[in-house]
Amino acid sequence: MSINLKNFEIGGEKLTILAGPCAVETLDIMRTTAEGLKNVCEQLGINYVFKCSYDKANRSSINSYRGLGIEKGLEYLALIKKEFDVPIVTDIHTPEQAAVAAEVADILQIPAFLCRQTDLLVAAAKTGRIVNIKKGQFLAPQQMKSLVKKVEDSGNNKIMLTDRGVSFGYNNLVSDFRAIPIMKEFGYPVVFDATHSVQMPGSNGDSTGGDRRFVPLLARCAMAAGADVLFFEVHPNPEEALCDGPNMLYLKDAQKVFVECKAIYELVKNQ
Repeated sequence: MSINLKNFEIGGEKLTILAGPCAVETLDIMRTTAEGLKNVCEQLGINYVFKCSYDKANRSSINSYRGLGIEKGLEYLALIKKEFDVPIVTDIHTPEQAAVAAEVADILQIPAFLCRQTDLLVAAAKTGRIVNIKKGQFLAPQQMKSLVKKVEDSGNNKIMLTDRGVSFGYNNLVSDFRAIPIMKEFGYPVVFDATHSVQMPGSNGDSTGGDRRFVPLLARCAMAAGADVLFFEVHPNPEEALCDGPNMLYLKDAQKVFVECKAIYELVKNQ
């Protein structure tokens, strides 16, 4: 099942990409990234949604950068939405944040670590916005069915499901691409998070490591497995990013990755 958003269809003939910086840092970084990614997607005929989190609550350390908070973060996201005429996706962490974030965001994203939180899912569903549930690293894809039902039973059938790898021993994730067709059986668009899938959780002690070299490979594999949507964290200079730098794509490299993924997406769609 596809979902209508703004003037395009998620899960339709065109590839949809959710992409942007990990967290709100500065308005200049957000503007540079949004403008660059929107231009690339327009040139390639790809649906684009700007991604950025006003708060990243699931940090390794109490000293890790989290963002600017809900008030200032949503203010910046609203500016990006208006200036560049793009839909917005952002994370929520508590039920109380759902209605507030929904005033700006077109898609409310449920973080992987919080995907089983019933009150959070219900609150997101009741906003009427699209709810993107990220599969916990600790869940099998089949278990996502019960989370889908929580949102459906709350009166919302605008649902997306995201795979971002599964825990593989300590400090490592592995992507099992069987998860994509399994979750597609539930009848909703499936997203593959290509940048968080290369994370190495807690590998740097008080922060998470990663290896962006494998982002393009995993994204291509997800397209071949039938994913409807791709998710990337992208930054003009990931080496200077305040969070998740090791796994974020350089903005300058996005076009090449998007071109390759679009070609595979269209090949699979035309089978």
